[in-house]
Amino acid sequence: MLVPVHGPDRAASLRRTTEGAPVDRLVLDPTGRDRDAETAELHARGPATPVDILGVKAWAVADPDLLEELLKDPRVSKDGRRHWPELPEISAGWPLALWVTVRSMFTAHGADHRRLRRLVGTAFTARRINELAGRVEELTEALLDDLAATPPGTPVDLRERLAYPLPIQVIAQLLGLPLELTDRFRAHVDGAFDTTLTPAESEANAVAFYGMVGELIAAKRREPGDDLTSALIAACESGAGDGVDSGADGGDAGLSEQELLDTLLLVVSAGYETTVNLIDNGIANLLTHPDQLALVREGKVGWEDVVEETLRRDAPVAHLPLRYAVEDIELPGGVTVRRGEAILASYAAAGRHPSRHTDGAVFDLTRVDKDHLAFGHGVHFCLGAPLGRLEGRTALSRLFERFPDLVLAPDAELRPVESLISNGHRTLPVLLHGPRA
Repeated sequence: MLVPVHGPDRAASLRRTTEGAPVDRLVLDPTGRDRDAETAELHARGPATPVDILGVKAWAVADPDLLEELLKDPRVSKDGRRHWPELPEISAGWPLALWVTVRSMFTAHGADHRRLRRLVGTAFTARRINELAGRVEELTEALLDDLAATPPGTPVDLRERLAYPLPIQVIAQLLGLPLELTDRFRAHVDGAFDTTLTPAESEANAVAFYGMVGELIAAKRREPGDDLTSALIAACESGAGDGVDSGADGGDAGLSEQELLDTLLLVVSAGYETTVNLIDNGIANLLTHPDQLALVREGKVGWEDVVEETLRRDAPVAHLPLRYAVEDIELPGGVTVRRGEAILASYAAAGRHPSRHTDGAVFDLTRVDKDHLAFGHGVHFCLGAPLGRLEGRTALSRLFERFPDLVLAPDAELRPVESLISNGHRTLPVLLHGPRA
C-alpha cells in the first residue's frame, strides 16, 4: 500500500532532489539498441529509480506491483499543465514535448479524463470490435495475397508488408481516413516515436502531423460519415467542450477544437504503432523459438497465448512518458516521489520482472501466468486493447497458416527501432517458403 507523506513545501522538496547529493541517475538510451541490458539495470536498481529521459529527470518504475498501484492511484496525474511545474520550461525544447503537451484523454486527469474517454470509447465497444473482426480478416487476407506473389527465395520485410499496413488500414476505417493520406500519417507517427530526432526535427514533425489531422477534420466537416472523426467533430461543434474540468463526473461536455485535434492524433498514434510492434514481435518470437511455434501447430497452445506472451515479454511500448505526483508519495524502500516530480512507466521492464515472472526474458507459451501491463492499468487502460489483440491474433494465425515454411531470412539482423518508447524492429526479413525455395 502506498502511504501519503506530508513533507516540507514543494519548492524545498524539489531543491533537495535536484540540488542535494549527486543522484546515480540512469540515462535511458534514445536508440533503444540494448533494451535487455537496460531492463536488467532497471530491475537491479529497485522498484523505482531516478532516470534521465533526453535531459528530463523522472522516476522510472519497473516493478509491476508498484507500477500497478501507481497507475490506479488518484495521487498520480497525467496532466502536466496542472501537476508538473517544469512543463513550461521543458516543452520549449524537449524532443518529446508532443507527448506531454497534447490536450486529450492521454494527458487528462479526473473529470476531464472521464469526459474525453467517454467520447472516444464509443468507437471501441465490444459490439464495434466484433463488427470489425470480419474487416480485419479481409484486410489480412489481402495483404497475404500480395505477399504470396513474391518470387520464391526473395526476402520479404514483414514489418513493412504486414505489421505496418494492417493497423493503419484498420485505423483508417475507424477514423474515415482517406487511403491516400495513410502513408503520410504513418511517417508522422513514426516521427513521434523516434527519440533520436533533434528538437527542431521533432517540432517540425509535430507541425506537419497537426497539419495532416487538420486536413482530415476539414474533409470530414465537408462530408461527414459514419466514423469516429465525424462523431468527434459533432461533439466539438456542440459548443460544450472548453478544455477545462466539466464537473464531478465529466458531464456530457463536448470537445474544444484543440482537444479534437489532439484526440485524433492520439487515436492514430496509439492505435497504430503499438499494434505494429505486437505483430512484429509475435512473428520474431515464433521464428526465433521454433519449439514454441511447434506447440502452436500441434494445438497445445492457442494464438491467444502467443499474443499475451508476446505482450508480456516484449511490451510494444517500452517506456511511456509521463505521469506526475500530485502530492508526496512514499514508495517501498524509503523512496519518496515529491509533489510535482515526473514518473515514467517502464512497461518493457515490468513485463519481465522477476517478482512476477520466473525467467521473464524467456518466451514460453506454456507459462501459466502471462499477466502484463502492456496496455496500462486503471483509468488510463488502453481503450484499443481488444482491437489490438484481435489484429495481432488474426495477423499471426493467418500468416503462419498461409506460409507454414516461413523462416527468418539468412543473416537477418533484428535491430531495434530507434526509440526509447517504441519496442519493435526496424525490419523483419523472412523467406516465405523456407530456405529450400
